[in-house]
Amino acid sequence: MAECDRLFVTMNTISVPDSSRRWDCLSLGEVMLRLDPGESRIHTTRQFQVWEGGGEYNVARGLRRCFGLRTAIATALAENPVGRLVEDFVLQGGVDTSLLKWVPYDGVGRTVRNGLNFTERGYGVRAAAGCSDRGNTAVSQIKSGDFDWEAIFGPTNGSRWFHTGGIFAALSASTAQVAEEAMDAARKYGTPVSYDLNFRDSLWKAIGGKAKAQEVNREIVRKVDLLLGNEEDFSAMLGVKIKGVSEDFDELPIAGYEEMLREVASLYPNLKLIASTLRSVHSATSNGWGAIALYEDKIVHVPQRDIDIFDRVGGGDSFASGLVYGLLAGRGIEWAVKCGVAHGALAMTTPGDTSMASLAEVERIIKGGSARIAR
Repeated sequence: MAECDRLFVTMNTISVPDSSRRWDCLSLGEVMLRLDPGESRIHTTRQFQVWEGGGEYNVARGLRRCFGLRTAIATALAENPVGRLVEDFVLQGGVDTSLLKWVPYDGVGRTVRNGLNFTERGYGVRAAAGCSDRGNTAVSQIKSGDFDWEAIFGPTNGSRWFHTGGIFAALSASTAQVAEEAMDAARKYGTPVSYDLNFRDSLWKAIGGKAKAQEVNREIVRKVDLLLGNEEDFSAMLGVKIKGVSEDFDELPIAGYEEMLREVASLYPNLKLIASTLRSVHSATSNGWGAIALYEDKIVHVPQRDIDIFDRVGGGDSFASGLVYGLLAGRGIEWAVKCGVAHGALAMTTPGDTSMASLAEVERIIKGGSARIAR
């Protein structure tokens, strides 16, 4: 018997609540100020373009701006002009800020501050690079009980979907607890939960590295319906390796990915859908891009296609929002995965963490449309 046959398990269908709830999607996570040196380098530039971004927030923003859904972000910011600038970006993105908590600022950031994320886009042989400055941020100090999840997910409010991820869970011991607390309330009220593993070595290395990441995430994933990751996440965050991949993930064997997805499904029978992006990095500006998913015991594979990259940051988050949109819209799993791939590809053609794509553009890519000028 083949290994993947032994790992065959029965997965349940995701049931999505109707549109009577207050939000279509609520995300929980940090929103940072991104400083982008454009065509220059962080250590040599004399000016930065500024954006907002955050792994979990990017999903809510993509669902709002590209797909027109009602979304919100549960987060916290230090009450100062930088925090207000981040808030202004979120408001421009159309994401509901009613769950944003303001934390008093001490004047210099000794006890609380807002996160900064310096990001180089990369070019050719020079890889994209990030340098975070996010210690003691307001949201990292959020604790159990700070959000009334019963009221947020209960019958007078409610959300059709809840999303969070491994970046938020890595900010502190308390944020992992908050994520689980939110998931418990969401599940109580029938709200599907998605979780992007989103491994970041820089967040875990000072608090126990991959061993700690796996300890935390193996517990969290037991409360998840849709689990997302990329070529590195499942190994780093859950200890489930993909067979046949090289150290630089230059080759991505589909059989190895299918076996990995089935192994994850067998370890976590609560999961209803598991999806992984497929990215081969030919250079910083040329990637192979696709996805594979396991749903209702069936593999859905969108083969890689070579795409030109302007700014790779946020591509996985846009994949997540496209996939979730397909599920919320009832378009079927194959269309949903294709939607995620198309949205992620388009997001990587523009600067910043967040998508500037439209639904019409996503649908054109799904149908195989070319890049000929539209006028």
